Amino acid sequence: MVLLRRSLTSSYEIIKSLKKNPSLGIGIIRSISSLKVVWKKDTRLDEAIEKDKRYKQCARVVKEVLNEPGQVIPLRYLEKRRERLRLTFKAKSFVDMNPSLFEIYYDRIKPKSDLVQFIRATPRLRAFLDQEQRIYAENEPFLVSKLCKLLMMAKDKVISADKLVHVKRDFGFPNDFLVNLVQKYPNYFRLKGLPEQGNSFLELVSWNPDFAKSTIELRAEEETLKTGVRVRPNFNVKLPSGFFLRKEMREWTRDWLEQDYISPYQDVSHLDQASKEMEKRTVGLVHELLSLSLLKRVPVPTLGKFCDEFRFSNAFSTVFTRHSGIFYLSLKGGIKTAVLREAYKDDELVVRDPLLAIKDNFLSLLEDGWQERKDRLKLQREQVQKDRDLLLAGKSNEPIEPLCD
Repeated sequence: MVLLRRSLTSSYEIIKSLKKNPSLGIGIIRSISSLKVVWKKDTRLDEAIEKDKRYKQCARVVKEVLNEPGQVIPLRYLEKRRERLRLTFKAKSFVDMNPSLFEIYYDRIKPKSDLVQFIRATPRLRAFLDQEQRIYAENEPFLVSKLCKLLMMAKDKVISADKLVHVKRDFGFPNDFLVNLVQKYPNYFRLKGLPEQGNSFLELVSWNPDFAKSTIELRAEEETLKTGVRVRPNFNVKLPSGFFLRKEMREWTRDWLEQDYISPYQDVSHLDQASKEMEKRTVGLVHELLSLSLLKRVPVPTLGKFCDEFRFSNAFSTVFTRHSGIFYLSLKGGIKTAVLREAYKDDELVVRDPLLAIKDNFLSLLEDGWQERKDRLKLQREQVQKDRDLLLAGKSNEPIEPLCD
């Protein structure tokens, strides 16, 4: 007989420590809405978000240029879009600061107009874009499974195509996934409606049981294989340093972790929205969504767009503070971002999506350009200093003319 044991995770440690207090009985599970958890800042996870700021800014400008006809744009047109692109300095300065991305050349906007400055992608950026397509091709089965999983968790197995396009970068989908990826797999996907009119939906055609396993369930299976003892699926709970729960919240957390895990791929149409089972399912679904995301974090307003598809309540975002050992709610940049704690060690990802190779290559491209600019500016300063030294040396060697004969 296979023994049933708890997962050797920090969630189990919390349960065990709570059981040491004899005053805490199983009792009646409290209503979570009556319990308050104080938000605590996590500096390292905020740093993980902050250090991507420059990368995202560069990615926005690249996308803007590549979406133009011929993938070129007059520099002055880009200057007019600074506010929308959130550029805090002139467009010309941005191009100079990122020499690996764009090069400036002269052309006419109209046949008889004056020559003006245009920008276009450098050969190095073109090479990166080719490499990006190869990475997408190599990971196509992974992309298909990820898209299937999103649909399999959705009510009626249907999601608005516009909403999926909006979150394509959060989950690592290529720009043309609705055209190339979806149409290539009619056994999995069906696009209904008119995308060009903003009224289309992506529907799951067939259910693949191999995809219907969450990250938590797969982790439990892996531990079971390693130990030979059946491990119960459960959440990893890691409270941040200096974070403490009040007695009533500890009671609720103990009871909540004792409940059976509810897979996000399980049909929950029979559950009441206010039930404790629905709370468990919501946390499990959000955990799976963040696990599927590229950076294991997604802005809360983005998740909120899917309240109907994923049966979220209007107050679903409170799970991020109620379950502070599972999630972190960052306020960095004035945007609420849900972060999966277990995916990070300090400010570094420990669970990496294979599609992050694209980001790594882009960062390498940017850093090469930044280093070139730094070296060029250093040479210019050295040349200025050299010229100044020569000028001073020349003046010191000039003969002194007598004031009078």
